Amino acid sequence: MSTRALRRLKGKQRGQEALDLGDVTLGDSPEEQAVGDEDQQDTANVNVSPPANSKSTSRKAKKSKTQKNFSNIYELICEADNETEKNSPDEDGEKRDKTNGSDNRDVEKPDQKETEESTKSLAGNRVKKKKKKKKTKVTSEGGQEGVPEDNIDLLLENLEQPNGLSLQNEDCGGSDRRSVLHVEHRNLNPETELKRYFGARAVLGDQRPRQRNRQFHRSTWMTSPKDSWPRFSRPGISMTLLQSKDGIHYFTFEHSRDYQQVQFKFLDAVESMDPNNIVALLQLNPYHIDSLLQLSDVCRIQEDQEMARDLIERALYSFECTFHPLFSLTSGTSRLDYLRPENRAFYLTLYKHMMFLEKRGCPRTALEYCKLILSLDPDSDPLCMLLLIDFLTLRSREYKSLLQLYQDWEEYRNLSQLPNFAFSAALCCFHLSQQEDRDPEENEKQRCKAGQMLQNALIMFPGVLMPLLDLCSVQPDASVTSNAFFGPKSQIGQPPALAELVALYVGRTYNLWREAPVMIWLEESVKEVLRRVEAQDPLVEESQNKRKQRYQSAPRNIHRHVLISEIKEATSSLPLEVTTQPVMSFDPLPPLDSVISYTRPERRYVGASNESTLSLFFRSLLPNFNLRGEQRQEDEMEVARAGQELNQEVNRLMVAMRDMLANIRFQEPPREDNPYRDEEEWD
Repeated sequence: MSTRALRRLKGKQRGQEALDLGDVTLGDSPEEQAVGDEDQQDTANVNVSPPANSKSTSRKAKKSKTQKNFSNIYELICEADNETEKNSPDEDGEKRDKTNGSDNRDVEKPDQKETEESTKSLAGNRVKKKKKKKKTKVTSEGGQEGVPEDNIDLLLENLEQPNGLSLQNEDCGGSDRRSVLHVEHRNLNPETELKRYFGARAVLGDQRPRQRNRQFHRSTWMTSPKDSWPRFSRPGISMTLLQSKDGIHYFTFEHSRDYQQVQFKFLDAVESMDPNNIVALLQLNPYHIDSLLQLSDVCRIQEDQEMARDLIERALYSFECTFHPLFSLTSGTSRLDYLRPENRAFYLTLYKHMMFLEKRGCPRTALEYCKLILSLDPDSDPLCMLLLIDFLTLRSREYKSLLQLYQDWEEYRNLSQLPNFAFSAALCCFHLSQQEDRDPEENEKQRCKAGQMLQNALIMFPGVLMPLLDLCSVQPDASVTSNAFFGPKSQIGQPPALAELVALYVGRTYNLWREAPVMIWLEESVKEVLRRVEAQDPLVEESQNKRKQRYQSAPRNIHRHVLISEIKEATSSLPLEVTTQPVMSFDPLPPLDSVISYTRPERRYVGASNESTLSLFFRSLLPNFNLRGEQRQEDEMEVARAGQELNQEVNRLMVAMRDMLANIRFQEPPREDNPYRDEEEWD
């Protein structure tokens, strides 16, 4: 920050400073004299005779410097500011100190200074460079070091945070959560990870020339708009801040009246079971969120992965353009309630985008989105991201971050009671012990710790071993298959919720266990577990009691996670109350206590797909006939009169049908005169 800007902040104007008569001299300033002396030395070094009046020459040289040609008008303003800073009375004392110090140094080594000046002059460096002033540390009244005047970032930070406290205090969900679920903006872009794998030239080689003729789009963090997309217009979604409590901001999305009407049309298109109706709706409303999600699933089923991913990115871009100014993706202090239907589409869009990134080969970017979804509602975790974050961490090889999450959240989340964390944490310790850049003794300790954790996981969840070996195409030893602890009895006797969790983990992470070192380590741990079972380790009985008491019924968010994960091994283990009810991909298993902001208007009863043939016949004759007996909001007299008229019409219809059936006569076919006629004869 310049001195003139600081004077304006203090309320001072240029020229209002107190005059110091001691500074006013008839001669030149010491700086001008120093410049004159340097010019004189330079001219002497190049064998040019100095003029008679050295002071006037120095003034002319200095004037010629200031009157140079400027291609930019703002350079003149900068030069004026620099001159003002030079002559400001606030820095006179500092200049005097520096001048005195420099004079003392010049007295000590005059020959060295003259040699350096002559060398510069001989090299042809006639332009004098301005020396930067050394910034001195300003000590505040409290004893703390102040911020340099030119460092505007630190200055603004001190203005906003006078006590040095961060914006996120410990009440904002705990420091461990912020450190574990920390999200970085640059890691939300998959190009960052692809550049690390293949290089920037391979990733952005074809995109650089096209950016010159690219249309203007709003800058976003999560996705980049494409030129092939329809022109963006606000679809009618907005984000509102509900409340702020203890540093946590609670937001919600809201739908406008026009967007609600489009939503009703979308529900009609879904009920028609025709994807062409959704396509027609998207042509008129290209950024309708639920239509994009539903059509993306249709394209994915038809194996059009590129189109399915493009539709999800378009929905994500539509959401990001409606963010509230206070909504933050990285701070971990923004919350969205899943109970509101308007917020669920954002959760599902993030999840589907994350899965596309994981299949695309960007597990590190997918991990950032997983942490982002978990940070939106870490307490209830509506999509159960704790069942997925370990897999993405192992895929991205962020072993230390998973162990940190396991240690920090074990106290109040009991992560060791989830099969995925029990086995994945042990696998992380094993991979850390295999690193070659660490101390061998440290690696041995880490391997022993990993083996102990894996043994405890196998004792707690013995039903994981056999399905895992089956998917890894590994034939287990006879001693393992014949043992009752790992035999079929261990899988049949599992509670339903535990069987669902085990099937989910095995179906998702079996590829991580196929490596030869990991399989050898698993074999050693299984043998040790069999030895502990035969020795009647008390942990075996304790784990068995825990399995019987817990895992009787899984919560609704686990069922929802299994449905959207689409893992066959886990989907087949879902209970009947989940598989028998209809599941919509744009809102799978909505919460039972949803907060409804607007409702779909009741449609007039038209058609009857499940009515009998007789009721359809009555409706064709009498349009007012209704077998379900729907009552209108009328007076009791009108309802009774309508009922009497309906009965009379039905009676007349029944009488007419009786008469029609009684008068029906069937005509007998004509008989031939010669019954013994040969059929082979021609007419």
